Amino acid sequence: MEDIQEQLAVLRRRIAHIDKKWTSQASVAQASVVAQASACGPQQVAQASACGPQHPHDLRPARYFVEEILSGEVVHTACGEHFETEKLFERHRRHGSMDISNLHELPADLLDSLSSGAIASSHPTKWAFLDTETTGLAGGTGTYAFLIGVGNIEPAGFRLRQFFMRDYGEEASLLRRLSEHLAQFDVLITYNGKTYDQPLLETRFRMARARHPFERMAHLDLLFGARRLWKLRLESCRLVELENRILGVERQGDLPGEMIPYYYFEYLRTQQAFKLVPIFHHNAIDILSLACLTAIVPFAFRSPEETAFRHGADAIGLARWVLQAGRHEEALRLLRRAVDLGLPDDLLFRTLWDIGTLEKRLGRSDAALAVFTDLAASRNAYRARALRELAIYYEHRERNYAMALEMTHSALALEDSADMRQRERRLRERAARFG
Repeated sequence: MEDIQEQLAVLRRRIAHIDKKWTSQASVAQASVVAQASACGPQQVAQASACGPQHPHDLRPARYFVEEILSGEVVHTACGEHFETEKLFERHRRHGSMDISNLHELPADLLDSLSSGAIASSHPTKWAFLDTETTGLAGGTGTYAFLIGVGNIEPAGFRLRQFFMRDYGEEASLLRRLSEHLAQFDVLITYNGKTYDQPLLETRFRMARARHPFERMAHLDLLFGARRLWKLRLESCRLVELENRILGVERQGDLPGEMIPYYYFEYLRTQQAFKLVPIFHHNAIDILSLACLTAIVPFAFRSPEETAFRHGADAIGLARWVLQAGRHEEALRLLRRAVDLGLPDDLLFRTLWDIGTLEKRLGRSDAALAVFTDLAASRNAYRARALRELAIYYEHRERNYAMALEMTHSALALEDSADMRQRERRLRERAARFG
């Protein structure tokens, strides 16, 4: 909110400056008309009045150029020119719950686990956080990235550079400078960038007959880690949603992403650059939020058991990822921790089932028995499966065929299956033989 108010204040001052400049010029022109009138007859006065400006605003231009509204500069390259602006979020500032100064203190091996070893070690100052604003959401060769923001961490804070094309003809110049700027970084960090931003930019580079800079850069798409961590708790894992729910940032007067192409088209039509201010602000906050979430998500994957979870669902999301990596004991501890933190019933019963099957896989039948007994004692979606596991346990571990048969009957009452019918016949025979 503070950033947009600052930009609006700058915008008002610049518009006032433009008004003053053109009003001054109009006054000079009007004085010239009056001087002509004094030197000429009535006919000449009428002609001068008809051709010259009668009102100060007649000489005011019908458009404001972006370089007159936003702080920045027109950059000239061998491919033409485009507009760039730069902003520093100082290290003493906060973005929601995150201190910007914390970004520079992130460890070099932070991205190792989340990237499955693809980014074993890289200092945070070598990370480039990228987001694009485009002329369409579907992608394809007809979609342009008219605004590209790149943020990076430095000792002074978080620096953002935005590359903007004022018209389609400036794309080649913008892409050239983007490539030059990214040359100083080793890692590209995006949010849904592997699916959208990078393929789109690669297409734009090919269309411009230029080589894209992404081949040499390791790419971490934070969306995948964020989904693993929070999809069980949050209805949406969109960046703006995580920004609000995880970082505690409340955007005021933000421009919805789906409206951004229309604002750009309106700018191209009218050349009224003040329409661009919300787009630049939206892009800047997206990138700053991406950087701050990068200080949270990879830490959970790097040190799961040291993560201070507040919600059991988050611990489950991480436990499932750890389990896929074959770290069974670690996953089991996280699942039990999730139960202790509290879960809604549907997620609780699924988690108890996962704990029971994992204990059984690890050969701890007594621990598995306790969990399956709890599941079998109440109505839930996993009750029949728990009863089946109890029947297997009592048949094969305890040789208690009567108890196994009772568990089988209870399971069949809930869910009929050919497997359990066959088990029932076998147990009847064994119970009669050994009973």
